[in-house]
Amino acid sequence: MSRVLVTGAAGFIGSHVVDRLLADGHEVVGVDSFTGYYPRARKLRNLRSAGLEDGFRLVEGDLMGLDLRVLLRGVDGIVHLAGEPGVRRSWADFDVYMERNVRATQRLLEAVWRAGSPRFVHASSSSVYGPDGGGPTGEDASRRPASPYGLSKLAAEELVELYARERGLPATVLRYFTVYGPRQRPEMALSRFIFAASRGRPVKVYGNGEQVRELTYVSDVVDATVAALEAAPGGTYNIGGGVRVSVNELLGWVGRALGMRVEARYGSEAEGDVRSTWADSGRAARELGYRPRTGLEEGTAAQAEWALRESPAASTA
Repeated sequence: MSRVLVTGAAGFIGSHVVDRLLADGHEVVGVDSFTGYYPRARKLRNLRSAGLEDGFRLVEGDLMGLDLRVLLRGVDGIVHLAGEPGVRRSWADFDVYMERNVRATQRLLEAVWRAGSPRFVHASSSSVYGPDGGGPTGEDASRRPASPYGLSKLAAEELVELYARERGLPATVLRYFTVYGPRQRPEMALSRFIFAASRGRPVKVYGNGEQVRELTYVSDVVDATVAALEAAPGGTYNIGGGVRVSVNELLGWVGRALGMRVEARYGSEAEGDVRSTWADSGRAARELGYRPRTGLEEGTAAQAEWALRESPAASTA
C-alpha cells in the first residue's frame, strides 16, 4: 500500500487514522469538507502533525461536488470516515444525513469501482443495531436503528455490501462502538463531561445515567481500521473496546481523572438513545487480529489530559 485516501480526515477518528498511516510510511490524501458541525479551527488542530509531513496532502471539499476520478488517481486504498454524526440532531434535518451519509457514500463507491476497485474500508456504527439485545451483539444480529442517524448508517452499509456483492469491490465494514480519546467531538458525552466538570459546572446527563455503553479507545479503533485496510478480507466487523460502563460510572472515572467530584444534573431521556450497547468483537479478533489494548482508566485520563491542554481556561482548582 503506498497511497491511501482518507475521507473525513480532519475529524476525530479520521485524523488519528491519518497520523497512523503516515507513521507507517504511507502517502495520505485527506479529504474534509469542514462542515459547521463543530469549529473549523478545532479540526485543523487535529491535523497539526500531519501537516508537517511531506507525504500528506489535504483536499478541502464535499464528496458530492469533488472530481472523484481525479482524487482517486494512484490511490491503493480508501478509508471512508466522512459523514454527518449525531443521534439527537438527526431527528431535525434528515436530508442532511441522507446527503452526507448515504448519497455521498454511493457516489464514492461508484467512483472507486470505476477506478479499478482499490481496497475500501467503510466506517459504520453500533447505532445500526438499535435497542439492547440483552447480551453481546454479533454482526448477524437484527438491525433495527432507533434514530434517523442509525438508519442512514445502515443504508450506507447496504450500499457498501451491494457494491461488494454485485461489482466485486473489496470492501470491509467496521461497526465502531462509542469511540473516545483525545480529539473526541465536543458534543460527545465524555467531552461534555470533562469540559463542564473542569470548569466547576454541573454535568448534563440525559435520562437517569444508567444507560450502558461499550467504550472503545481511539487508538484501538485505528488498529482495527488499518488492519482491515491491509488485510482486506471483506465482510463486516464489530469493533468494541471490551469495556462496558454506565454513564453514572463514567462520571466517576472523569472525577478521578480530574481529581475532583463531578456534579450531575439529570434531564429527560434523549430521543433515539438506546439503553445498552455490547459488542461481540470475536470475528474481528479471529480475522483481523484485533485486540483492544487501552483500559478505561488509562483512556479517560488521556482524554482529560488532552482536553485540559487544548483548553487552557479549564481548571481543576
